[in-house]
Amino acid sequence: MALRRVFRPWKGRSSSSLDLVKAEAIESEQQEHRGGDGEEAEQEIVAAQDEDCWSKMLPELLGEIIQRVEASEDQWPIRKNVVSCACVCKRWRDVTRGIVRSPLQSGKITFPSSLKQPGPRETPLQCFIKRNKRTSTFYLYLGLTPTLMDKGKFLLAARRFRHGAHTEYIISLDADDLSQGSNAYVGKLSSDFLGTKFTIYDSQAPYTGAKPSNNRASRRFASKQISPQVSAGNFEIGQVSYKFNLLKSRGPRRMLCTMQCPWVKETSCELSEKSSAMQSPAASGSTVLRNKAPRWHEHLQCWCLNFHGRVTVASVKNFQLAAVVDPSQPEGKGDEDMVLLQFGKVGDDVFTMDYRQPLSAFQAFAICLTSFGTKLACE
Repeated sequence: MALRRVFRPWKGRSSSSLDLVKAEAIESEQQEHRGGDGEEAEQEIVAAQDEDCWSKMLPELLGEIIQRVEASEDQWPIRKNVVSCACVCKRWRDVTRGIVRSPLQSGKITFPSSLKQPGPRETPLQCFIKRNKRTSTFYLYLGLTPTLMDKGKFLLAARRFRHGAHTEYIISLDADDLSQGSNAYVGKLSSDFLGTKFTIYDSQAPYTGAKPSNNRASRRFASKQISPQVSAGNFEIGQVSYKFNLLKSRGPRRMLCTMQCPWVKETSCELSEKSSAMQSPAASGSTVLRNKAPRWHEHLQCWCLNFHGRVTVASVKNFQLAAVVDPSQPEGKGDEDMVLLQFGKVGDDVFTMDYRQPLSAFQAFAICLTSFGTKLACE
């Protein structure tokens, strides 16, 4: 058996990050659909034999193969081969997940689950957002080079919908399927009538034992329950508010964010142990973020912040967020000098987004989405 077969995607499937999500669904479908006519039944038998063959590989050899792939292919697009390893079969997926480190440790985004894990602590992950005004759609990409000349690695998409006096942003792993009933749905952002207060909802429980929100705006489906495995509600994980500017004084917007962020200590523990720690209520805490106040530049006649070359166009949407120091916390959460999330304009419809621990890509993207749209009461 040639090793190149490890990187071959299953027939009829792409080798993108969505493969891992689809592979799990295929496993359950194979249990239900054993029958079939002619060619379909034969293809299922061949796929089952092929998977069984690879699942019986010696553990030492399997671990060595995946470790070499993980070490050699550390950037996208060739990093898709790591995802391909996880799509071979369930056993390969379990081994790959045990070897591939989280973004907090490695500074890399590999699986869809990485999008809801904290970013690195020292160096922020550099991303960018592209806006399509005609369709009110926003696309999040992982930057592959600092120059923004590359196409980037697609991560998430969001579309703005109007529901009466309220606005919602549906966030999905699939740019072509932006509905709450999709398997690619990851969460949403809901605003009030004035567009000054936003609530961020996650499709999955942020920790074990978390209960979905029971208000109407948080509901995922019109019915109460469509499946025991799928929750009809969303889980509230954060709020973003913009302060009113009643006197219409000159100045930028003022933001305040309260997020439920998992604080994971950097240790040499296994990835599985880290995942379990992030899923416990004790490991999750409320983090308060406030935008850094810019200074007025007399020569340029504008408000200025140091974005270290990552923002090139002046805009009221630009901001930097830092954690508010809370002396009551045992670990002294908060460092008002360290920027945890910065967002700014570099083109007509292109914006940079850089984030780090304790925020995840999903949380950072949702916060940045709140900056789009006119806020007359805040400007």
